[in-house]
Amino acid sequence: MVRVHIVNWANRKRYRRQLERLFRIRHKIYVEQRKWRAVARPVSMEIDAFDTEDAIYLLALDVNDKIVGGSRLMPTLKPHLMSEIFPMLAPDGVPRGPLIYEWTRFFIIRPQRSRGKSSPLAGIMLAGMQEVALKLGLSHISVVCESYWPGRLRALSWKFVQLGEVLEHPDGDIVALLLDVSADALANTRRAYGISQTVLADPLG
Repeated sequence: MVRVHIVNWANRKRYRRQLERLFRIRHKIYVEQRKWRAVARPVSMEIDAFDTEDAIYLLALDVNDKIVGGSRLMPTLKPHLMSEIFPMLAPDGVPRGPLIYEWTRFFIIRPQRSRGKSSPLAGIMLAGMQEVALKLGLSHISVVCESYWPGRLRALSWKFVQLGEVLEHPDGDIVALLLDVSADALANTRRAYGISQTVLADPLG
């Protein structure tokens, strides 16, 4: 069964091989497949300014410890994607606070995706995101995401506020959201994807 592993600065050495693979997968997805010009580099790894010691990675690993999905959380009191690159998406101010983290770099590897619908693995990753946020005691998650995400999250009954208008961007239309962290959101996600228990490999990371 796929489990979501929490990787931070303290335990990163344990996951050194997976982290290197993570950045290579991100390059394949964002640079090679999605053609994101803003993150293209002359190396086959996608690492940006926010892959710092403050980053928390959520790695979905299969039974062979291979990465099948991933995501990243960043504390909003530190520089992050919305504050540094896309503040225009939140014209009334970028949400920041000790209980607000930013969610970025969500992906599912291509063989695990479902055509025309959300894959079971996406459900594991979304449930894992809420689980980790609850473990951290967060109140909200901010996110810069593609414009289809609000509809997907509404279908899961996640509560959120859209912080501004959709921005037409060369790499795809994007929007900023502030998501509630809640036991209800976790329960609704588990119910929607038929998940009966925790998806975390180790709740303590």
